[in-house]
Amino acid sequence: MIASGMAEVDKVITAKLTTGVPLVGQVSQYIISAGGKRLRPALTLLMSGAVGYQQPHQYTLAAIVEFIHTATLLHDDVVDESTLRRGRDTANELFGNAASVLVGDFLYSRAFQMMVEVGEMRVMEVLAEATNIIAEGEVLQLMNMRDASLTKEGYLKVIRSKTAKLFEASARLAPIMAGSGPEMESACAAYGQALGTAFQIIDDVLDYEGDSTVMGKNLGDDLREGKVTLPVIHALESTSGADHAMLVNAIEHANDQHLEQVLELIRRTGGVTVARTTAEAEAQLAIDAAMRLPTSPYRQAMIDLAAALQHRAN
Repeated sequence: MIASGMAEVDKVITAKLTTGVPLVGQVSQYIISAGGKRLRPALTLLMSGAVGYQQPHQYTLAAIVEFIHTATLLHDDVVDESTLRRGRDTANELFGNAASVLVGDFLYSRAFQMMVEVGEMRVMEVLAEATNIIAEGEVLQLMNMRDASLTKEGYLKVIRSKTAKLFEASARLAPIMAGSGPEMESACAAYGQALGTAFQIIDDVLDYEGDSTVMGKNLGDDLREGKVTLPVIHALESTSGADHAMLVNAIEHANDQHLEQVLELIRRTGGVTVARTTAEAEAQLAIDAAMRLPTSPYRQAMIDLAAALQHRAN
């Protein structure tokens, strides 16, 4: 449905990565050409179809959200000291931390140049707010590292900031440009926020039950980095004695020495099931929000997308 639109987005991305500094283009092309699901720009195009906004700026907007997302990936991999993403070496592994951080900055600033081209102050407001909240979410996650006392509420606050906020912004742009009104913008934003939350919860589940060859990253990375996610939070709340102490030790020391025991504990306590149930509830919120939009094939695609999240393998 949006294949031709995504091809137009790729053209915009290629054009806007043109720079006189070879290393900037090299690093940018490396991470963007790695592929990925491109969910955020796809969401912008789906929303454009759903609200009847079929203007060339939709491709620029979709490219903007992809640039912002890519910038966060470059910075995240440095902070997390990651070595593998999408089945390839991370940019920081290949080009070094300094290049990754600085090219991430380039992508952020290029995204804001493109916002100026669109010429809609409300778009700039939404994306500036989203970028700021994403940064806050990243800092919150950093503060929560190796914290075995993190609650479900604290975890959800982080992912609604660092992941779901850009989904929300991606969904908001088309109704703003179309002048669809506050109610329509609110429905689109609610869809994006819930979809992004469900997406991140499943992402965190896959870190403990996925296939590393399919995911393109190492199983147990979250544990190695000291990230406390929903499957682990539930396991912590459901154990005591030696099992609880082992889990706390694994989190606080951010190591995978006991990864197999942690995986077994998460399975035994139903941590994955609880996380999937939470994601399912968020996906239903997304579907409910989509139902507030006019009937169209685009709306149905959005409903199908939310329903399919539970079954993704990467």
